[in-house]
Amino acid sequence: MPSKKITVDVEGTSLTLSNLEKVFYPQTGFTKGQVIDYYIRIAPALLPHLGNRPLTMKRYPDGATAKFFYQKQCPEHRPDWLQTTPVWSEHNDDHINFCVVNNLPSLVWAVNLAALELHTSLSAAKDVLCPTMLVFDLDPGPPASILECCQVALLLKTIFDHYQLQSFPKTSGSKGLQIYVPLNKPVTYDITKNYARAIAQLLEQQHPELVVSKMTKKLRTGKVFVDWSQNDDHKTTVCVYSMRAREHPTVSTPVSWAEVEQAFKTKDTQALVFEAAQVITRFEKLGDLFAPVLTLKQDLPTLK
Repeated sequence: MPSKKITVDVEGTSLTLSNLEKVFYPQTGFTKGQVIDYYIRIAPALLPHLGNRPLTMKRYPDGATAKFFYQKQCPEHRPDWLQTTPVWSEHNDDHINFCVVNNLPSLVWAVNLAALELHTSLSAAKDVLCPTMLVFDLDPGPPASILECCQVALLLKTIFDHYQLQSFPKTSGSKGLQIYVPLNKPVTYDITKNYARAIAQLLEQQHPELVVSKMTKKLRTGKVFVDWSQNDDHKTTVCVYSMRAREHPTVSTPVSWAEVEQAFKTKDTQALVFEAAQVITRFEKLGDLFAPVLTLKQDLPTLK
């Protein structure tokens, strides 16, 4: 059966969209058309965080519960107006030409490729070896849940507060939380990765019943893995406001520290779970809680 296609005008650019009726989230009936609609509505918040960064697309041609693949190399069939950036890959001994999504037509084009999840580098395309932020990915090992992630996040915040560093939490849109410390100053991945590792190991020493800093799966049961290894020029992290391929159309959502604290106090595992429609409402009401991550300049102090 041939796919249904329609041509639309997006800010003066003609785009052909396909399979809009296709159900991408079988449990809820959420369609590809609704996915594209979400991304168009959230674009004012999302685009600044995607802008000028190499983009890895996680593509789900048959929806969130079916097979997927990562696409780093921008497709050859891309439109000639779509920006790209070459990034050297030691593994491939060649440049990878990443897509760069700087405007709404580029975003809609990417999402129409079933790029349900958008994963970005921690550095900008102009200097791929200079991260603009430090990130901690908090991943709960069952039976630990997002509540234990909240507990660990608050411990991290105590450390950052001590060093007068501002930090910003967001949900992963999956099981955990991610904490970002904006830097926006010249720094290397060697520095940020070692810094994150030292903090993860410190937390593990202080709270061995709660925190693990090693990736080994068998060590993670009932604990929160503080993944410091994301601070690497070869890795990407799911972008804020990206949808996730879960049973429901959940989104990696910026939250306030007050919300993290409240969720932990009330033991409400659903308090920090947000679906697409809720995220649009939150943005309309609260603005972009993650905006400071783009501009706030901070130095990493020496750890004592």
